[in-house]
Amino acid sequence: MRRPARPLTGAALAVAAASGLAAPAYAADTAGLEVYPSPVVPGGQVTVNTKACGEKATAAGDASAVGAGPFTLAPSAHEGDAIGQFRVPESAQQGTYEIVVRCAEGGKEVRGDLVVTLTAVRGQVLPRGSVKTGVGGALGPDPVQSAAGVAALAVAAAGGTWLLHRRARGDGI
Repeated sequence: MRRPARPLTGAALAVAAASGLAAPAYAADTAGLEVYPSPVVPGGQVTVNTKACGEKATAAGDASAVGAGPFTLAPSAHEGDAIGQFRVPESAQQGTYEIVVRCAEGGKEVRGDLVVTLTAVRGQVLPRGSVKTGVGGALGPDPVQSAAGVAALAVAAAGGTWLLHRRARGDGI
């Protein structure tokens, strides 16, 4: 017995391919720029590769749009690709950024998009920044107040210990 999900999935893929919604295969995209992973979260490592510069060619990459700055692409053993990496800054905001690569020989320029998202792979939102509660931290901005609080806690602990000791001896309170 055949499941109906397979014909439906095949039909959906055929419609997507016919309408141009399907992503191009890597083998067909010989002159483009591949950016992986995309989407990426701030602080993530990104790998960029292209076949546009030819075999054994180098290139200069520019990820300034996302705040990462320049990076270098070197020849790779993987089917003549030039490959390079950069790290997305922790301060990067959510959005789509253009990554530009210029080949060392011939000056050919290729572009690709990098999508930065604040959502992790599993659908969780990553925490960023601090929580503004209106209450200072344990070591707040005023060291005198912090020292007074520590002293008050020490006195309370010493007094409680002394009272418990007297009660245990039977002296009463």
